[in-house]
Amino acid sequence: MLSDVLPIYPLYALLFADSGLDGAQISVLLAVWSAVGIVAEVPTGALADRFSRRTALAVAGVLQALGYVLWIALPGFAGFAAGFVLWGLGGALASGAFEALVYDGLAARGEAAAYPRLLGHVRAAGLLAQLPAAGGATVLFAVGGYALAGWVSVALCLASSAVALRLPEAPTAEDDEPEPGYVDLLRAGVAEAASSPPLRSAVLVVALLEGLDAFEEYFPLLARAWGVPTAAVPLAMVAIPLAGALGALVAGRRRPPGARRLGGVLGTAAVVLLAAALAHRAGGMAAVAVFYGLYRYVLVFAEARLQDEVRGPARATVTSVAGLGSELSAFAVYAAWALGEAWAVGALVLVAAGFLTRSGRRQ
Repeated sequence: MLSDVLPIYPLYALLFADSGLDGAQISVLLAVWSAVGIVAEVPTGALADRFSRRTALAVAGVLQALGYVLWIALPGFAGFAAGFVLWGLGGALASGAFEALVYDGLAARGEAAAYPRLLGHVRAAGLLAQLPAAGGATVLFAVGGYALAGWVSVALCLASSAVALRLPEAPTAEDDEPEPGYVDLLRAGVAEAASSPPLRSAVLVVALLEGLDAFEEYFPLLARAWGVPTAAVPLAMVAIPLAGALGALVAGRRRPPGARRLGGVLGTAAVVLLAAALAHRAGGMAAVAVFYGLYRYVLVFAEARLQDEVRGPARATVTSVAGLGSELSAFAVYAAWALGEAWAVGALVLVAAGFLTRSGRRQ
């Protein structure tokens, strides 16, 4: 929750725009963020497997904090890009490490079957953290503008790193077995993700679905384009994380449905988003919330299936392979927004729903 309660989240797209950047430049910045993840995702996953997933989470928070410092100190395209580089490195460190830390921690207690439920709770907690972030952003922006919201976000990132250092961590190897080296774990993780058909399918589905979450970066711009005043944008988006949290919690309490049924849910989400784009009104943000809740419901099941399919010791590395794929698929979202904004993104979600449905037929 500390890593998601940042007041800069609902404001930074507006910060970029108010600093003189146009839509294309903002998309380039987001692409830089993804490009860093493409380069760093898998190597940092192997680092977490080899050394410490807990430490990887702590370092990730520090790097993200430094990125925000650059945004505050150097408000312009170059400063924003450099900040995204640091944030991208931090995100790459945390992505595979987090899931591996949680799943192996449960497995060490003989409770791996509880992973979907716990994952739903964790995802919901992160989304619910956006509510105080939205309220805090409104107050902090009114008092001290973007700078105050940025400095508070820096402090919260460092606090999340301090908490991460206190998380329990299961051993990654048996006491009587030699610990694999970094290169060995890197190779093992990539090879397992590529060679196991069920795992390969799960990796591709997660990569595609997680890439769709890049659309979240455009929610503030979408709200303002549909008639929401800038000062009210954070509050106008309150329903979106609530719906996402509800979707994640419901998923955590249900038995996993088949891929074809999940594809149908995602297809419904796409239709709702397209209807909101057609209305082009401030009230359409409620439909965006419905879309997001359905999307998060599907994503929890996809992520849980991925962890269930991993058999080797390089869990963070395998998860990072999916993260690498999500960074690549995020480029499709950036391109869709540049071409047709919400209309094009809705069409992309329909394509993802079709892919998810077909993956069920191949199983």
